[in-house]
Amino acid sequence: MQPRRRDAESGRLTQERSRANTGRALVVGPYAKAHPNAREAARSPQARMEEATGLALAIDLDVVETGIVTLNQIRPATYIGKGKVEELAGLIKAREIDLVVMDCALSPVQQRNLEKAWSAKVLDRTGLILEIFGKRAQTKEGVLQVEHAHLTYQKSRLVRSWTHLERQRGGFGFLGGPGETQIEADRRMIEERIARIEAELEKVKKRRKLHRESRKRVPYPIVALVGYTNAGKSTLFNRMTRARVLEADMLFATLDPTLRAIDLPHGAKVILSDTVGFISELPTMLVAAFRATLEEVVEADVILHVRDVSHDDSEAQMRDVQEVLKGLGIDEQRRERVIEVWNKIDRLSGEDRAQIDNMAARADAAHRPILVSALTGEGIDTLLAGIEDRLSETRLVLDLVLEGSDGAGLSWLHRNTEVISRSVGEDGRVAISVRADPAKAGQVRARFAATALAS
Repeated sequence: MQPRRRDAESGRLTQERSRANTGRALVVGPYAKAHPNAREAARSPQARMEEATGLALAIDLDVVETGIVTLNQIRPATYIGKGKVEELAGLIKAREIDLVVMDCALSPVQQRNLEKAWSAKVLDRTGLILEIFGKRAQTKEGVLQVEHAHLTYQKSRLVRSWTHLERQRGGFGFLGGPGETQIEADRRMIEERIARIEAELEKVKKRRKLHRESRKRVPYPIVALVGYTNAGKSTLFNRMTRARVLEADMLFATLDPTLRAIDLPHGAKVILSDTVGFISELPTMLVAAFRATLEEVVEADVILHVRDVSHDDSEAQMRDVQEVLKGLGIDEQRRERVIEVWNKIDRLSGEDRAQIDNMAARADAAHRPILVSALTGEGIDTLLAGIEDRLSETRLVLDLVLEGSDGAGLSWLHRNTEVISRSVGEDGRVAISVRADPAKAGQVRARFAATALAS
C-alpha cells in the first residue's frame, strides 16, 4: 500500500492541497476477482479505488494509505479474510490511522467487528456518501433529504452504548415489568424523527409541484443537466447561464438544485436546471430521499446527459447514469428527450480528440452527441442550437395573421410562444410564425386565426 497521489497534469485529486483535514484515513478497496455484475466488471479496481479516494478527499480526510484487497469470497463476519484483517490492524496501528473507509456496503455486524479488530472508526461506501451529502447540503430542503437518508441508514446500526439502562423497570415498586431498552428508545426516536421529516418532504414535493405547474403557465421549457459526479455539470451550467454556482474538481461539489433562465439562438427562453450528480452504487435511500428533487429531471422537456469523455471510465459512468435514469422512469422509450453532451474535450490529446470526433460522427443522427468544453466555451453555441432543435421536434408551428393595431396580442405571443418570423404586409397586417408547446397551441388557436399548421 502506498500514499495516494494524483498527476498534476491530469487535474485529478491530490493530497498536496491545503485544507483542514478531519482525520488520518486508510481507504480499502475490497473487490472480487470476477464481479457477477457485468457493469461493475467493466470498471478496473484501480479506477474504483481512484473514485473511493476522491470520495474520502471530498470530506477533507487525510488519506495516508490506500490499498486494494482481492476477494475470493465475502466473509459474513468481516467482509474480508481474517489474515487481511490482522495485516491491516498492524498497518492502522503503525500509521496512527483514525478512520478506515471500506469501498463496499458493510452490514452492521461486519462494521462493528471491523471496528473492534482495528480499534478505529469504520465507514462503508454508503456512510461515506451520506457524510459528503450532509456536508454539501445548504438549503432546508437538501438538509431534510440528507437527514432522512442518514437516519434510515443509522436505524439499522444501533448498538448497545448504554448497558446500565438496558432493563429499566416500568411502573412503581417491584410490580412493573421490564421497561424500554435504550436501543428501543433510540430506534423509536429515530422513527419519530423520520416520520416528521417525511411529512416535511411531502410539503416540499407539493411545493415543487406547484412551482412546476406555475412554470407550465409560462411556456418556458425545462432543460435538466444530469451526469456522473464531477462530469462538469456545474461548470457547464455557469458557462451557459453566467451564474456563479460552486464548481470544483471534486466529487459532489454541488448538491442543491439550481434553476436559471437562458436564451436560445432564436430568442426563446428555457429554464436550465442543475441537479445532483450520480455515482455508481448510489445508496437507494438517497435516491428515495432526493425523489422530490429528481422529479425536476422527470418533468424536463430536454435532458442533457453530461459525460466526462476525458475520464478512463467514461463508458461505465454513462451506464451508471442510465441506470439511475431508468429507475426514475426515463427508459429507452423516452430517450428522445436525452442529448448526450461530451464534456472536457479540452483535456484530450490530438489523437484522442480525433478518435472522439470520429465516434460522434458515426453515431445515429437522432442521438448524435455534442462535443463541448465547459471550461473554454468550445461547442456551447452548437449545444444551444441542439437544444433548440430538440425542442422544436415536439412543438407545433403556427402561421398567424394579426391586425397591425393588436399590440396586446403580439405581446402575448412573445410571452407565451417562440416567435420564429414576423413581417408586415402592405395592408398593415402582421404575418407571424410562432412555435408553441402542444399544450399551449390550443390557446393560440382560440385567441388568433391560425391560417396554417406545420409539424
